[in-house]
Amino acid sequence: MSTARTLALGALMVFGVAGVSAAQSSVTPKSPTDSGYHRRGARPDGQFRKGAGAGREGRGFGRDLNLTEAQKTQMKAIRQKYQPQNQALRDRAKPFMEAARTARQKGDSAGFRGNMEKAKQVMQSGQSFRTQEQAEIRAILTPDQQAKFDAHQKAAAEHRANGGKKGWGRKGAGAPATKK
Repeated sequence: MSTARTLALGALMVFGVAGVSAAQSSVTPKSPTDSGYHRRGARPDGQFRKGAGAGREGRGFGRDLNLTEAQKTQMKAIRQKYQPQNQALRDRAKPFMEAARTARQKGDSAGFRGNMEKAKQVMQSGQSFRTQEQAEIRAILTPDQQAKFDAHQKAAAEHRANGGKKGWGRKGAGAPATKK
């Protein structure tokens, strides 16, 4: 009787290990619709996705606006006009961001907050030309597109006002009540 139990237990273990190893085997996805395909990182051909810039027209909030080809061309020209100023601003904020990252890795929360505040001040110093850029973009839009653009700008401002956080991670009125 104990031999039968031992054999049955052994067979169950073999099938269990085979099932677990089959579940853990990796399958290379062939297309974005296959399971396991991740939007971030490398594509199936091994290339990484490009950042904001070339080839990104019609994506992001712009796809909701249904821009015409002429509007896309005008928007690209406006973005290129202000690109050097935006890049200069990012370059000025970069040392503070790197210092904040280093402080965070060392566990220095005061240093992190101080450097993030400095980076925020640098980025806010460019608000005047960003406002001008947005006004130029808004001027090429139809009234319906302007309404969508304004709604997007309002949502982005609210997101920034919340510190980039939403949901349960935010403290205050939006947080769930805690049990005592």
